[in-house]
Amino acid sequence: MVQVFALTLFTTDAESQIRNNHNSYNYGDFKHRPYYFGISLGYSSSNFKIRHSNDFIQNDTYSLTEAISGPGFHIGVVGNLKFGEYFDFRLIPNFLFTERTIEYTHVGETQTPHRETLESVFVEIPFILRFKSAPYNDMRLFVSAGVKYSYDLQNNSRTRQAENLIKISPHDYQAEIGFGVQIFMPYFILSPQITFSHGLSNILIANKTLKEASLMEKILSRTISFSILFEG
Repeated sequence: MVQVFALTLFTTDAESQIRNNHNSYNYGDFKHRPYYFGISLGYSSSNFKIRHSNDFIQNDTYSLTEAISGPGFHIGVVGNLKFGEYFDFRLIPNFLFTERTIEYTHVGETQTPHRETLESVFVEIPFILRFKSAPYNDMRLFVSAGVKYSYDLQNNSRTRQAENLIKISPHDYQAEIGFGVQIFMPYFILSPQITFSHGLSNILIANKTLKEASLMEKILSRTISFSILFEG
């Protein structure tokens, strides 16, 4: 009788686990790991959010100053620490190679717009908190949010020609949100995700001697990225 009772409890518990995981067979190999690592690869599109200065209203040379998105790609490593069943703390340092362009349209549009392209190589350190759904068929949806510090290794603010260029600070702080899905494979976790980053600090370095720079009061960075992460 005791053996029959124990067997009934074991069978009930096993069936409960199967129902809770919704046929997530590969998920069982990862659910008890408190932490894991991986790599991140992705494509990004970056630009600026520009706030004009009072000098822009008074100038008679340019009628419009706007940012144009530039392509980029990034590669990084992933560190993931679990907090319970549904939360993770994630550290994803990476290198981002990108470019951003500022275009100045002349009054009357009689001349070709003047463009200045800024190429950058960023070292980025995002600190992310992630919330995941319950597993279903070896997949989990997730949303994430956090902050990111970036340093531009290719910054032009210290070059000899800096006085003739728009100067951007090499340091930047950004808020980041994202969403994606975990797909539990037999030997690793595949995680495609989309993230949006928005600058929190003004990265424009004042340069009143340069007319183009005097037209702007504030510049904030913006980036949208698509990444594929291999973890486990």
